[in-house]
Amino acid sequence: MIPGQSLRCREWDGEVVLYNDISGSTHLLDGVALDLLHALRDGPGNAAALAGRLAECFDPDGTPFSDTIDIIGDMLAALGRLDLVEAC
Repeated sequence: MIPGQSLRCREWDGEVVLYNDISGSTHLLDGVALDLLHALRDGPGNAAALAGRLAECFDPDGTPFSDTIDIIGDMLAALGRLDLVEAC
């Protein structure tokens, strides 16, 4: 997350409405994206580290770990384009 940023959210049926107080933007995200933002609260990490933190969000029998890393990387890029996270 971006220092000084406060994100407000409401969740219904696996979808999340998220308000970014820095940009004034509101976003519709899925629950996994919110889980990723929560994982980032524990500290920064690359896609592999975050995939490890989020292992319970993915079906270990259905999603190979390398695919999970790619998914997390794509999600980080998307969240970055929304100014919800930044690279460090």
